[in-house]
Amino acid sequence: MEYPSYDTPPAGSIRFNTDSFKMEIYNGDKWWEIDSTSPQEQTGGTRALVMGGSTPSATVNTIEYANIDTTGNFADFGDLSAARNEGKACASRTRGIFAGGALSPSDRNDIYFVTIASTGNSTDFGLTLANFSEHAGLSNETRGIFAGGKPNDTNVIQYITIAATGNALDFGDLAYTDAVGAMGAASPTRGIVAGGSPSPIEDAINFVTISTLGNGLDFGNLTDSRYSGGSCSNAVRAVFGGGWAPSKVDTIDYITMATLGNAVDFGNLTASRYILSAAASPTRAVFMGGHQNPSPNQVDICDYVQIMTTGDAVDFGNLGASTSSTAGCSNGHGGLG
Repeated sequence: MEYPSYDTPPAGSIRFNTDSFKMEIYNGDKWWEIDSTSPQEQTGGTRALVMGGSTPSATVNTIEYANIDTTGNFADFGDLSAARNEGKACASRTRGIFAGGALSPSDRNDIYFVTIASTGNSTDFGLTLANFSEHAGLSNETRGIFAGGKPNDTNVIQYITIAATGNALDFGDLAYTDAVGAMGAASPTRGIVAGGSPSPIEDAINFVTISTLGNGLDFGNLTDSRYSGGSCSNAVRAVFGGGWAPSKVDTIDYITMATLGNAVDFGNLTASRYILSAAASPTRAVFMGGHQNPSPNQVDICDYVQIMTTGDAVDFGNLGASTSSTAGCSNGHGGLG
Protein backbone atom coordinates (compact mmCIF):
# COMPACT_ATOMS: atom_id res chain seq x y z
CA MET A 1 0.00 0.00 0.00
CA GLU A 2 1.34 3.46 -0.88
CA TYR A 3 1.08 6.04 1.87
CA PRO A 4 0.64 9.77 1.16
CA SER A 5 3.47 12.19 1.95
CA TYR A 6 2.60 15.50 3.63
CA ASP A 7 4.70 18.61 3.99
CA THR A 8 2.04 19.74 6.48
CA PRO A 9 0.00 16.89 7.99
CA PRO A 10 -3.79 17.06 8.16
CA ALA A 11 -5.29 18.16 11.48
CA GLY A 12 -5.94 15.13 13.65
CA SER A 13 -2.82 13.27 12.46
CA ILE A 14 -1.20 11.07 15.11
CA ARG A 15 2.51 10.32 15.51
CA PHE A 16 4.90 8.72 17.98
CA ASN A 17 7.69 11.13 19.00
CA THR A 18 10.85 9.01 19.27
CA ASP A 19 12.66 11.74 21.26
CA SER A 20 10.04 12.18 24.01
CA PHE A 21 8.47 8.68 23.68
CA LYS A 22 5.03 10.32 23.65
CA MET A 23 2.05 10.04 21.32
CA GLU A 24 1.16 13.40 19.75
CA ILE A 25 -1.74 14.84 17.76
CA TYR A 26 -1.53 17.62 15.17
CA ASN A 27 -4.12 20.37 15.76
CA GLY A 28 -3.65 22.04 12.39
CA ASP A 29 -0.93 24.32 13.76
CA LYS A 30 1.30 22.46 16.23
CA TRP A 31 1.92 18.98 17.67
CA TRP A 32 0.55 18.35 21.21
CA GLU A 33 1.08 15.44 23.59
CA ILE A 34 -1.94 13.16 23.98
CA ASP A 35 -3.37 12.31 27.40
CA SER A 36 -1.38 14.95 29.28
CA THR A 37 -3.04 16.87 32.07
CA SER A 38 -0.92 19.83 31.08
CA PRO A 39 -0.13 19.36 27.35
CA GLN A 40 3.35 20.39 26.32
CA GLU A 41 3.42 22.36 23.13
CA GLN A 42 5.96 20.88 20.76
CA THR A 43 8.26 23.61 19.45
CA GLY A 44 10.02 21.57 16.77
CA GLY A 45 12.39 19.78 19.13
CA THR A 46 14.27 20.15 22.38
CA ARG A 47 15.60 23.63 23.10
CA ALA A 48 18.99 24.25 24.66
CA LEU A 49 19.54 27.54 26.48
CA VAL A 50 22.91 29.17 27.18
CA MET A 51 22.80 31.90 29.84
CA GLY A 52 25.26 34.56 30.96
CA GLY A 53 29.02 34.05 30.91
CA SER A 54 32.19 35.94 30.08
CA THR A 55 33.28 37.20 26.67
CA PRO A 56 36.81 38.53 26.06
CA SER A 57 35.59 42.00 27.05
CA ALA A 58 32.85 41.63 29.70
CA THR A 59 30.57 39.59 31.91
CA VAL A 60 27.30 39.35 29.96
CA ASN A 61 23.57 38.85 30.54
CA THR A 62 22.77 37.27 27.19
CA ILE A 63 20.52 34.23 26.72
CA GLU A 64 20.79 32.22 23.49
CA TYR A 65 18.97 29.12 22.26
CA ALA A 66 19.18 26.36 19.68
CA ASN A 67 17.21 23.25 18.73
CA ILE A 68 19.28 20.30 19.95
CA ASP A 69 17.70 17.93 17.43
CA THR A 70 19.21 19.83 14.49
CA THR A 71 22.56 21.54 14.01
CA GLY A 72 23.30 25.23 13.57
CA ASN A 73 24.22 28.41 15.36
CA PHE A 74 22.61 29.65 18.55
CA ALA A 75 20.13 32.56 18.27
CA ASP A 76 19.17 35.40 20.59
CA PHE A 77 16.54 34.52 23.22
CA GLY A 78 16.62 37.57 25.54
CA ASP A 79 18.56 38.76 28.56
CA LEU A 80 19.10 37.77 32.17
CA SER A 81 17.98 40.40 34.67
CA ALA A 82 21.66 41.11 35.39
CA ALA A 83 25.05 40.16 33.95
CA ARG A 84 26.45 37.00 35.54
CA ASN A 85 29.16 34.42 34.95
CA GLU A 86 29.89 31.13 36.73
CA GLY A 87 26.21 30.58 37.55
CA LYS A 88 24.39 27.32 36.86
CA ALA A 89 21.06 26.39 35.32
CA CYS A 90 18.39 23.69 35.52
CA ALA A 91 15.02 23.24 33.86
CA SER A 92 11.61 21.62 33.71
CA ARG A 93 9.76 21.09 30.43
CA THR A 94 8.51 24.66 30.60
CA ARG A 95 10.91 26.74 32.72
CA GLY A 96 14.63 27.40 32.55
CA ILE A 97 16.24 28.47 35.84
CA PHE A 98 19.50 30.39 36.36
CA ALA A 99 20.95 30.60 39.89
CA GLY A 100 23.88 32.29 41.61
CA GLY A 101 26.97 33.27 39.70
CA ALA A 102 29.33 36.19 39.96
CA LEU A 103 29.69 39.79 38.89
CA SER A 104 33.15 40.93 39.87
CA PRO A 105 34.12 41.29 42.63
CA SER A 106 31.27 39.40 44.33
CA ASP A 107 29.32 36.15 44.11
CA ARG A 108 25.54 36.60 43.92
CA ASN A 109 22.41 34.80 45.17
CA ASP A 110 19.78 35.75 42.59
CA ILE A 111 17.57 33.14 40.90
CA TYR A 112 15.93 34.01 37.56
CA PHE A 113 13.63 32.06 35.23
CA VAL A 114 12.43 32.07 31.64
CA THR A 115 9.72 30.20 29.74
CA ILE A 116 11.72 27.97 27.41
CA ALA A 117 9.19 27.66 24.58
CA SER A 118 9.03 31.44 24.11
CA THR A 119 11.71 34.11 23.87
CA GLY A 120 12.22 37.08 26.18
CA ASN A 121 13.99 38.37 29.24
CA SER A 122 14.23 36.58 32.57
CA THR A 123 11.99 37.19 35.58
CA ASP A 124 12.96 37.14 39.26
CA PHE A 125 12.36 33.75 40.93
CA GLY A 126 13.91 34.10 44.40
CA LEU A 127 17.24 33.81 46.21
CA THR A 128 19.71 31.01 46.97
CA LEU A 129 20.73 30.27 50.58
CA ALA A 130 23.86 32.42 50.20
CA ASN A 131 25.96 34.14 47.57
CA PHE A 132 27.75 31.44 45.56
CA SER A 133 29.15 30.52 42.14
CA GLU A 134 30.87 27.66 40.29
CA HIS A 135 28.37 25.15 41.66
CA ALA A 136 26.55 22.21 40.05
CA GLY A 137 22.98 22.49 38.77
CA LEU A 138 20.51 19.66 38.01
CA SER A 139 16.78 18.96 38.06
CA ASN A 140 13.89 16.67 37.41
CA GLU A 141 10.46 17.97 36.37
CA THR A 142 9.64 19.15 39.90
CA ARG A 143 12.81 20.13 41.77
CA GLY A 144 15.93 22.04 40.84
CA ILE A 145 19.07 21.32 42.88
CA PHE A 146 22.27 23.34 43.25
CA ALA A 147 25.29 21.86 45.01
CA GLY A 148 28.83 22.81 45.98
CA GLY A 149 30.59 25.91 44.69
CA LYS A 150 32.40 28.79 46.28
CA PRO A 151 33.11 30.73 48.47
CA ASN A 152 34.51 28.51 51.22
CA ASP A 153 34.49 25.35 49.09
CA THR A 154 30.94 24.67 50.22
CA ASN A 155 29.40 21.20 50.10
CA VAL A 156 25.87 22.52 50.71
CA ILE A 157 23.01 21.12 48.58
CA GLN A 158 19.94 23.36 48.16
CA TYR A 159 16.74 23.02 46.17
CA ILE A 160 13.81 24.89 44.65
CA THR A 161 10.38 23.82 43.41
CA ILE A 162 10.59 24.88 39.76
CA ALA A 163 6.88 25.58 39.26
CA ALA A 164 6.65 27.90 42.29
CA THR A 165 8.73 31.05 42.66
CA GLY A 166 10.49 31.45 46.00
CA ASN A 167 13.79 31.09 47.81
CA ALA A 168 15.95 27.97 47.84
CA LEU A 169 15.79 25.61 50.82
CA ASP A 170 18.40 23.36 52.42
CA PHE A 171 18.53 19.81 51.02
CA GLY A 172 21.64 18.32 52.68
CA ASP A 173 25.39 18.12 52.09
CA LEU A 174 27.68 16.47 49.58
CA ALA A 175 29.99 13.75 50.90
CA TYR A 176 33.01 15.80 49.78
CA THR A 177 33.92 19.48 50.19
CA ASP A 178 36.14 20.13 47.17
CA ALA A 179 33.13 20.88 44.98
CA VAL A 180 34.06 24.17 43.27
CA GLY A 181 33.39 23.63 39.57
CA ALA A 182 31.37 20.47 40.23
CA MET A 183 29.27 19.08 37.37
CA GLY A 184 25.59 18.11 37.67
CA ALA A 185 23.13 15.81 35.86
CA ALA A 186 19.91 13.95 36.69
CA SER A 187 17.50 11.17 35.87
CA PRO A 188 13.84 11.55 36.92
CA THR A 189 14.78 10.16 40.36
CA ARG A 190 18.52 10.66 40.93
CA GLY A 191 20.66 13.77 41.03
CA ILE A 192 24.35 13.40 40.16
CA VAL A 193 27.21 15.71 41.25
CA ALA A 194 30.72 14.98 39.99
CA GLY A 195 34.23 16.37 40.25
CA GLY A 196 35.40 19.65 41.75
CA SER A 197 38.34 21.52 43.23
CA PRO A 198 40.47 23.15 44.67
CA SER A 199 42.59 20.74 46.68
CA PRO A 200 42.67 18.02 45.73
CA ILE A 201 41.04 18.10 42.31
CA GLU A 202 38.22 15.59 42.75
CA ASP A 203 37.15 12.55 40.77
CA ALA A 204 34.30 11.78 43.20
CA ILE A 205 30.73 11.23 41.99
CA ASN A 206 27.89 11.66 44.50
CA PHE A 207 24.18 11.02 44.10
CA VAL A 208 20.99 12.05 45.86
CA THR A 209 17.38 10.93 45.53
CA ILE A 210 15.80 14.15 44.25
CA SER A 211 12.44 13.67 45.99
CA THR A 212 14.02 13.00 49.41
CA LEU A 213 16.06 15.48 51.46
CA GLY A 214 19.41 14.15 52.59
CA ASN A 215 23.15 14.04 52.07
CA GLY A 216 25.04 12.97 48.98
CA LEU A 217 26.13 9.34 48.78
CA ASP A 218 29.07 7.78 46.96
CA PHE A 219 28.31 6.71 43.39
CA GLY A 220 31.81 6.08 41.99
CA ASN A 221 34.56 8.08 40.29
CA LEU A 222 35.21 9.96 37.06
CA THR A 223 37.81 8.56 34.66
CA ASP A 224 40.09 11.40 35.76
CA SER A 225 40.04 14.09 38.44
CA ARG A 226 38.75 17.37 37.03
CA TYR A 227 36.37 20.30 37.42
CA SER A 228 34.56 22.98 35.39
CA GLY A 229 33.47 20.64 32.62
CA GLY A 230 30.11 20.56 30.86
CA SER A 231 27.59 17.95 31.99
CA CYS A 232 24.08 16.83 31.04
CA SER A 233 21.97 13.70 30.76
CA ASN A 234 19.11 11.84 29.19
CA ALA A 235 17.01 9.52 31.37
CA VAL A 236 19.67 6.78 31.33
CA ARG A 237 23.15 8.27 30.96
CA ALA A 238 24.97 11.29 32.33
CA VAL A 239 27.88 12.60 30.25
CA PHE A 240 30.74 14.84 31.38
CA GLY A 241 32.81 16.72 28.81
CA GLY A 242 35.99 18.76 29.08
CA GLY A 243 37.20 20.49 32.23
CA TRP A 244 40.49 21.27 33.94
CA ALA A 245 42.69 18.46 35.27
CA PRO A 246 45.12 20.32 35.90
CA SER A 247 45.11 21.67 32.35
CA LYS A 248 42.30 21.84 29.82
CA VAL A 249 41.10 18.43 28.59
CA ASP A 250 38.90 17.05 25.82
CA THR A 251 37.77 14.01 27.82
CA ILE A 252 34.15 12.80 27.61
CA ASP A 253 33.08 10.08 30.03
CA TYR A 254 29.70 8.75 31.12
CA ILE A 255 27.79 6.84 33.77
CA THR A 256 24.57 4.86 33.76
CA MET A 257 22.69 6.71 36.50
CA ALA A 258 20.64 3.76 37.77
CA THR A 259 23.78 1.70 38.50
CA LEU A 260 26.48 2.69 40.97
CA GLY A 261 30.01 2.52 39.59
CA ASN A 262 32.83 4.42 37.95
CA ALA A 263 32.54 6.51 34.82
CA VAL A 264 33.53 4.96 31.49
CA ASP A 265 35.36 6.56 28.57
CA PHE A 266 32.99 7.91 25.90
CA GLY A 267 35.26 9.80 23.47
CA ASN A 268 36.65 13.30 23.02
CA LEU A 269 35.39 16.82 22.37
CA THR A 270 36.37 18.51 19.10
CA ALA A 271 38.63 20.81 21.16
CA SER A 272 40.03 20.76 24.69
CA ARG A 273 38.37 23.38 26.89
CA TYR A 274 36.98 24.11 30.36
CA ILE A 275 34.29 26.31 32.01
CA LEU A 276 31.90 25.23 29.27
CA SER A 277 28.23 24.30 29.61
CA ALA A 278 26.09 21.49 28.21
CA ALA A 279 22.46 20.58 27.52
CA ALA A 280 20.71 17.42 26.37
CA SER A 281 17.74 15.98 24.55
CA PRO A 282 16.78 12.31 24.97
CA THR A 283 19.26 11.47 22.20
CA ARG A 284 21.93 14.20 22.05
CA ALA A 285 24.31 16.04 24.36
CA VAL A 286 25.56 19.45 23.18
CA PHE A 287 28.66 21.10 24.70
CA MET A 288 28.72 24.89 24.42
CA GLY A 289 31.46 27.51 24.53
CA GLY A 290 34.29 27.41 27.04
CA HIS A 291 37.85 28.59 27.53
CA GLN A 292 41.09 27.37 25.94
CA ASN A 293 43.67 29.07 28.15
CA PRO A 294 46.20 30.35 27.22
CA SER A 295 45.07 31.00 23.64
CA PRO A 296 42.49 31.41 22.35
CA ASN A 297 40.67 32.31 25.52
CA GLN A 298 36.86 32.23 25.27
CA VAL A 299 35.52 30.23 22.30
CA ASP A 300 32.19 29.96 20.47
CA ILE A 301 32.60 26.23 19.73
CA CYS A 302 29.55 23.96 20.08
CA ASP A 303 29.83 20.21 19.49
CA TYR A 304 27.62 17.21 20.21
CA VAL A 305 27.44 13.47 20.75
CA GLN A 306 24.70 10.85 20.54
CA ILE A 307 24.24 9.99 24.22
CA MET A 308 23.42 6.29 23.87
CA THR A 309 26.46 5.53 21.71
CA THR A 310 30.14 6.24 22.31
CA GLY A 311 32.55 8.20 20.13
CA ASP A 312 34.03 11.61 19.52
CA ALA A 313 31.97 14.80 19.36
CA VAL A 314 31.21 16.47 16.03
CA ASP A 315 30.52 20.09 15.13
CA PHE A 316 27.09 21.49 16.04
CA GLY A 317 27.49 25.22 15.27
CA ASN A 318 28.54 28.32 17.16
CA LEU A 319 27.42 30.62 19.93
CA GLY A 320 26.64 34.23 19.04
CA ALA A 321 29.93 35.27 20.68
CA SER A 322 32.99 33.57 22.15
CA THR A 323 31.85 32.90 25.71
CA SER A 324 32.96 30.87 28.73
CA SER A 325 31.55 30.41 32.26
CA THR A 326 28.02 30.03 30.87
CA ALA A 327 25.07 28.06 32.28
CA GLY A 328 23.22 25.56 30.11
CA CYS A 329 19.88 23.75 30.33
CA SER A 330 17.16 22.28 28.12
CA ASN A 331 13.47 21.33 28.16
CA GLY A 332 14.21 17.75 27.16
CA HIS A 333 16.93 16.48 29.50
CA GLY A 334 16.90 13.20 31.36
CA GLY A 335 15.61 14.49 34.67
CA LEU A 336 12.18 15.23 33.22
CA GLY A 337 9.92 12.46 34.46
